[in-house]
Amino acid sequence: MSILVVDVGTSGVRGSIVRADATVEHVHHMQVLPETPFPGLVEFDASALAGAVLDVANRCLADGGPVEGVGIANQRASTIVWDRATGEPVGPGIGWQDLRTVGTCLELQAKGFRLAPNASATKVAALLDLVDPDRSRAERGELAFGTVDTWVVWTLTGGQLHVTDASNAGVTGLVRGDASEWDAAVLDELRIPISMLPTIVDSTGIIGDAVVLSGRPPIAGIAGDQQASLVGQGCTRPGLAKATFGTGGMLDQCVGATRPSFSSRGEGGTIPVVAWRRDGEVTWGIEAIMLSAGTCVEWLRDDLGLIDTAAASNEIAASCADTGDVWFVPALLGLGTPVWDFGARGTFVGITRGTGRPQLVRAVLEGVAHRGCDLLLAAETDSGLPIEALRIDGGMSANDVFAQALADTCGRPIEISPVLEATTLGAAYLAGMAVGLWRDEHDIARTWTPRKVVEPSISADEHHTRRDRWLRARARAEATIPELSGLDF
Repeated sequence: MSILVVDVGTSGVRGSIVRADATVEHVHHMQVLPETPFPGLVEFDASALAGAVLDVANRCLADGGPVEGVGIANQRASTIVWDRATGEPVGPGIGWQDLRTVGTCLELQAKGFRLAPNASATKVAALLDLVDPDRSRAERGELAFGTVDTWVVWTLTGGQLHVTDASNAGVTGLVRGDASEWDAAVLDELRIPISMLPTIVDSTGIIGDAVVLSGRPPIAGIAGDQQASLVGQGCTRPGLAKATFGTGGMLDQCVGATRPSFSSRGEGGTIPVVAWRRDGEVTWGIEAIMLSAGTCVEWLRDDLGLIDTAAASNEIAASCADTGDVWFVPALLGLGTPVWDFGARGTFVGITRGTGRPQLVRAVLEGVAHRGCDLLLAAETDSGLPIEALRIDGGMSANDVFAQALADTCGRPIEISPVLEATTLGAAYLAGMAVGLWRDEHDIARTWTPRKVVEPSISADEHHTRRDRWLRARARAEATIPELSGLDF
């Protein structure tokens, strides 16, 4: 038995065939890059995205089919509005990073609505203001809204299904706190007719056939990318946690059937998320966010010219024993969890005449590791559940110096995913549960076999000394731009 996985990221679409032993085969990728027409705006071509989905899916099936089901993982909160009759987008897709609605979010706060500009809610309103300002077309049922998972399902079913799963719906800003249904008060405030919205379905369960694909396999699993990574790394029991270190960094922890007690952000700075929904029952998680992770390595490569490739950061950093007491705070876009300071900025502390390229590169990797420790401690604070070992995936998980720094900084074993992007496995597991390939969440938890386990290598005293020095550096990075530090979403 096999599962076709369609994984839509920020920069492209990846298709894969996942076998019953969790091996990933016949991988095809097609680039679909977002555009930034003006600073703060991030847009993408939804039609090109749909074409890429069909292209990679068909190539995967030609190489490795047939399959028993289809799983979907996707970038979250990116927003598309289209014409139901033609299936054509009526405006640009708005990416999750887009900040055009910051002003709207601040205005809504004064009215008691706490919405973030990266959520879908104000993006939908912005698109309607552009193409249907009086909402007449939307009111007549001519327009449909969807996040990327919705758009992929619509594409694969030839326009027969308009759905989203609970994990994606939960980050739109448009659902009630318990994730049970769409929030009428928010919809009314933003003048979004509920008829535009998709039906919320389970993350695992057969919802319909992908009629445009060979063999018409059932679509059986859907999850946002971070939740898919959580499942893909076997974190399906309360307390288990993973961190994905890509362009940014996200740590997610499974907390179980009870929703976290805080409404929008916990004391530690994490946010509650729907991890997945099965048979109508929600499993909750919490999420901690790092705004700059791999992008700091890209900065070393593309802007400073200190490294030729991202992979070279490992060798260069390994050429020195330590940073020479240089500390880097990866706040190129501000700081997320736990301090949530959008006015913080990237900072080097401790540079001397003896500081060279190896020390700077190593300091960047260790700085990202310290931010990973920030996320871990925040998650433990807000969940009350200890994280005995942290599982990691994403591009930086292949960097040995970084993985060791993370283990030393967190003081916990680091378990490295057997695949670089665990989103694919997570979508496959969710779909596979629905078609009988895996029995349940406990069955999935047992599949976890890390590629490597990295143990802490420094003493407790050294750990505390390093952590204290880095936290002092972080304090210096905070409130660099006070006007931005005053923003809170």
